Amino acid sequence: DNGTVRGGPFTEAIPDPNRLRWNPLPAPAPGTDWLAGLWTLGGNGDPAQRTGMAVHLYHADTSMTDRVFGDADGELLIVPEYGGLLLVTELGVLAARPGEIALIPRGVRFRVELLDERARGYVCENYGSPFRLPDLGPIGANGLANPRDFLAPVAAYEDVERPVEVVTKYCGNLWAATYDHSPLDVVAWHGTHTPYVYDLRRFNVIGTISYDHPDPSVFTVLTSPTDTPGLAGVDFVAFVPRWLVGEDTFRPPYFHRNVMSEYMGLIEGAYDAKTAGEGGFVPGGGSLHPMMSAHGPDRETFERASAAELRPRKLDDGIAFMFETRWPVLTTRQAVEAGHRQKEYDGVWQGLERHFPS
Repeated sequence: DNGTVRGGPFTEAIPDPNRLRWNPLPAPAPGTDWLAGLWTLGGNGDPAQRTGMAVHLYHADTSMTDRVFGDADGELLIVPEYGGLLLVTELGVLAARPGEIALIPRGVRFRVELLDERARGYVCENYGSPFRLPDLGPIGANGLANPRDFLAPVAAYEDVERPVEVVTKYCGNLWAATYDHSPLDVVAWHGTHTPYVYDLRRFNVIGTISYDHPDPSVFTVLTSPTDTPGLAGVDFVAFVPRWLVGEDTFRPPYFHRNVMSEYMGLIEGAYDAKTAGEGGFVPGGGSLHPMMSAHGPDRETFERASAAELRPRKLDDGIAFMFETRWPVLTTRQAVEAGHRQKEYDGVWQGLERHFPS
């Protein structure tokens, strides 16, 4: 039973060029663990061709017990928003809390235990080339996410001899088998195909100290490159606390259209370009702006930023992120029909006026 998990190719619903936004997932049914609470919003590509990605969310109130999961389709970038996770893997144990991200490589088996009463967050499933640090180019040797801040586990194992359900995601479907022992019994390992955790607060932000708004690519934490330079299979971009000092500059993101499809989520606080609308843009929620569909700050943000005094300002009240991909994010039927989808999202731009001289 695939439950609410879906995999590429994504053909359930008609591709939609409109901007979409969702409130957080509703509370899970009692007894829902991380795997049972995994809910697919959409994606692109085909895991059988090792290309593309998927956007999932999760909600859980129960730890996985005598149950282990491995994803043969892709690596899993987990972004906790509420509640900490203990990731017990074949290669060791990692804790990931809101404000941190965790990556489970393709095929590595793991169990998710809750560090709090419940948990909620986001997952990017990357079918393509593994995530890596972006090339720094003219930035040089240092900046953005630094290699020294990524934490790998110390080798650990468990010796458990009792029935354990082992679930594998393979070409979009979930397969299960019952072992007579835990497969998390690897006593040693070497190599680079390892889980890791990264604290987004360690991101070294690069930004303007003169004028204009930099391209959001300077906020790229990890990238999965393709054969076309500048067009990633998926980028993970984080908007963390930083100073805004640009002169003669509209400081929120400018209005734009571009080839990348952007799924944005909020981990904590507020995002400086999204304030208005039915339900607002709140932690646990998300928005999808398809390729070449115009978007930018809502009317409330535009009016506030247009009248703001341009003195140095610290943005320290939120952490937001994007899963950004060169291909369309095709939504699942459950995402289109979800009760927590904001049906009137486009209303946040109503009332924007032209400001050309008459």
